[in-house]
Amino acid sequence: MGKQDAILRMPHEQIEEIQLAGIKETVVKCYENVPFYKKTFDEAGFDPYAIETLEDIQKAPFLTKQDLRDNYPYGLFAVPLKDVREIHMSSGTTGIATVGGYTEHDLEIWGECFARGIEYADGGENDVCHVCYGYGLFTGGLGAHYGGLSAGCTTIPMSAGQTERQIRVLRTMGSSILCCTPSYAMHIADTAIEMGIDPAKEFNLRVGIHGAEPFSDNFRAELERKLNYKVLDVYGLTETMGPGVAIECMEQEGLHLAEDHFYAEIIDPVTGENLPDGEWGELVLTSIDREAVPVVRYRTRDITRIIPGECKCGRTHRRIDRLHGRTDDMLIIRGVNVFPSQIEDVMKTFDQVSSWYQIVLTRDQGALDKVTLKVEINPGFDFDEISAIEHLQKDIQSQLKKALAVAVSVKIVEPKSIPRSEGKAKRVIDLREGIR
Repeated sequence: MGKQDAILRMPHEQIEEIQLAGIKETVVKCYENVPFYKKTFDEAGFDPYAIETLEDIQKAPFLTKQDLRDNYPYGLFAVPLKDVREIHMSSGTTGIATVGGYTEHDLEIWGECFARGIEYADGGENDVCHVCYGYGLFTGGLGAHYGGLSAGCTTIPMSAGQTERQIRVLRTMGSSILCCTPSYAMHIADTAIEMGIDPAKEFNLRVGIHGAEPFSDNFRAELERKLNYKVLDVYGLTETMGPGVAIECMEQEGLHLAEDHFYAEIIDPVTGENLPDGEWGELVLTSIDREAVPVVRYRTRDITRIIPGECKCGRTHRRIDRLHGRTDDMLIIRGVNVFPSQIEDVMKTFDQVSSWYQIVLTRDQGALDKVTLKVEINPGFDFDEISAIEHLQKDIQSQLKKALAVAVSVKIVEPKSIPRSEGKAKRVIDLREGIR
């Protein structure tokens, strides 16, 4: 039994009581302490003192990433800066960075939320937690670090990079839990194999907690085979806390939301209307007890659904499905909506190619979108067998056409020819003029 088992198996009616009490407090705190919320609540005719049911939160206006950017850096803080212990930021690569602030209470909750993933894997004081998410302003490193400490693990703050050094530590220090992006875990595994090390036998890993980018079931299966461990997906974002908002249990059938700290809605991303459990849409989050930067109906842009029914593990917190992508990384190709994860799902059905790929978008002279998928052949496949390569390219193209209803030109490339990343892999290069 984990330290948090009582809350994780609490009857859902009691969870909803916690959520309602927390939402009532949060919206009033936001209204009385954050000028932005007072203005937007008043403009929307939303009365923060009139919340009576959980559904009443649907009367509040949405909060968007642009709102956070417009109020950079401290405009959405609900406490004085002297009460803030830590600050993180998004990368800001597509605009002004968004800022996350944490009080002492917020940091404690953050650690507890991430630690749930470790508890799901029956982890604790006998585990060595190897954290190679990037430390610093990115929330991945310290979020996993606080989770390891909260779960009682011996925690190694490796941060990202120096892959051969990571491998030496993994091999010699008895690390049993690996926390990083899934693409970096794959890079560690592949590099170890190139070094003549069999990570499935020579590492001591039994679970990996991987997030910050989508990955397919096939990608997960390949990781689990190479590293001989169980892979759990973790979800979070700087704007609401960081990793730990939701984590998979060992059943691997969806990510349990930390419902005692966040209230989730799924909306139609176009109309903004709430959708019933089971339907795919955009995840919207309201924080229940966050102090420094509480959020009310934050539109995450992440596409998922609430999985109906109870989990086999017996925990009562509802589950979101693994992300389909984001409303802002959905590719519109010749008028068809395509997510990179759909392409990955098809590609991974071919044993001859590896997990490393890149989608390149261009336009031909007729201004029609053109999609080229570059994918690496596996090292064991003879790249000089031209006819076999051509046949494989045609087969992948055919399956992509069936799955996406879009023509994709497939180009098989040599192993290690696509750039590796120590953080999130760059899967899409959009060279269409005026698109990005």
